[in-house]
Amino acid sequence: MQIIAMLTMLIDHVGYIFFPGELGWRYIGRIAFPIYCYTLVQGHIYTSSRPKYLLRLLLIAVIAQVPYNLALDPGGLNVVFTLLLSAIVLVVLDKVPNPWLGAPLVIAVCIFMEYFPLDYNAYGLLLVLIFRYARSYWLVLAHFLLNIFYLFYNGWLVQMVSIVPTLLIVIVPVFWKYLERRRLPRWVWWSFYPAHLACLAVVKFLVYKDWVHIDWQSLINM
Repeated sequence: MQIIAMLTMLIDHVGYIFFPGELGWRYIGRIAFPIYCYTLVQGHIYTSSRPKYLLRLLLIAVIAQVPYNLALDPGGLNVVFTLLLSAIVLVVLDKVPNPWLGAPLVIAVCIFMEYFPLDYNAYGLLLVLIFRYARSYWLVLAHFLLNIFYLFYNGWLVQMVSIVPTLLIVIVPVFWKYLERRRLPRWVWWSFYPAHLACLAVVKFLVYKDWVHIDWQSLINM
């Protein structure tokens, strides 16, 4: 499962940087994010220390930021910040007696994420919440409806492919559990995101002979 997430994310980013007109790379890449959301929820549930888990996410987000700006987006924040904010919301919701009482918080954070340069915006938080609270075919339905909403909201047709991992979780749970057991060393899993972005930034420079100029002003004025 981890290898699939890493490989499809790498394919997505290679396509985005070097083959921007070919959507096939992006369709494959849509498989990665739901897996990362799923593993975030599993980490939230089973970690022995949530503060340390959040700290690790923050560390990876900070380390990955400059490579992300150089490789993909000069003026945005990388997806680990999206996952970090989602994990913080999960921690807060766990402290409320009924998750529905946390609805105002979720709405406020979603609005914030839509107007802040975070990768995936509110979609990321909503998908994490779906993996946290939905079960069985409700999980598939909720993910499908979320994709439909964003299809009409901002034309994310390519995002429809992201439902594939969710279908596997529900329809073929035995196969999914098998993939879950094929775990990589923790340091490989945690370091892959910033490491692959750094490598892509270097290759991008070698190919195009020019560094992308980071939009520091946009980042400072967030």
